[in-house]
Amino acid sequence: MKVLVAGGAGFIGSHLCEKLLKEGFEVTVVDSLVTGRKKNLDGLKIAFVEANINEAATFTRPELSIGFDQIYNMASPASPVDFPKMPIFILETATHGHKNLLELARRNSARILFASSSEVYGDAEIHPQIESYFGNVNSFGLRSCYDEAKRVGEALSLGYKKEFGVAIRIARIFNTYGPRMRPSDGRIIPNFFSQALSGKALSIFGDGKQTRSFCYVSDLVEGLFLLMQSNVETPINLGNPIERSVLEIAEQIKILTSSKSSLEFMPLGENDPKQRRPDISKARELLKYDPQVDLEAGLKSSLKYFNSESV
Repeated sequence: MKVLVAGGAGFIGSHLCEKLLKEGFEVTVVDSLVTGRKKNLDGLKIAFVEANINEAATFTRPELSIGFDQIYNMASPASPVDFPKMPIFILETATHGHKNLLELARRNSARILFASSSEVYGDAEIHPQIESYFGNVNSFGLRSCYDEAKRVGEALSLGYKKEFGVAIRIARIFNTYGPRMRPSDGRIIPNFFSQALSGKALSIFGDGKQTRSFCYVSDLVEGLFLLMQSNVETPINLGNPIERSVLEIAEQIKILTSSKSSLEFMPLGENDPKQRRPDISKARELLKYDPQVDLEAGLKSSLKYFNSESV
């Protein structure tokens, strides 16, 4: 099978490419390298196209005109540090970019998976979050460019399914971590590792009692693969349902790095979710999905990577 991975040079996208190659797929990556890094694909036998999926002309290139069987749309900056810098690009990636990929899927009669996000739930008022929950999103907030981009990407996917019969898959991805995250990503785990390894204070936004559920990247990629091979065309939560507080994560990383860094408490960001935990009952039932890597093992594996990045 021939597979196109948009955003394949990114953190999750590059791990997905590895998985697809191991499963015997022929992989092409298209990535603008706005936040992705070409070195994430070192040693992988793939075809690489540096281009922007937001531009229709990208899809006139011969490398992207071949008959793809599956398309994964993993494209989009996903870190809060990117939201104030490139809000239009983020919105366009889920609208113009995703529409271009949906058109490609339509022409190729291909399946297409849209990498949505737990951010569609916003600062959720129910816990844990279940797929039938409509969300609590501020369309005019600091995070709105990403939250609304993912919501409209889902709606576009459904539109193409209804109007043209395109086979869609929608993954609502919860907090994921592991090797190849940008050290300056701005999210909790890369932040804490970078600060602890450099002896800086660990930045705690709010009181640190807010919770997240962290999924190691290999477990997330397994879920993406299972979803694509399935016949499920409704949104599916993917992530690890074990919940930890921000303070717990900070202490674990301090111990793991033997860091004497202090904790620096800062104001909580606007609309930052207080609790985030996926209900993965649907994924367990329909995909037989069950994350395997516990947080301690995942953090140890991640430490090797962040150590090498800090050299």
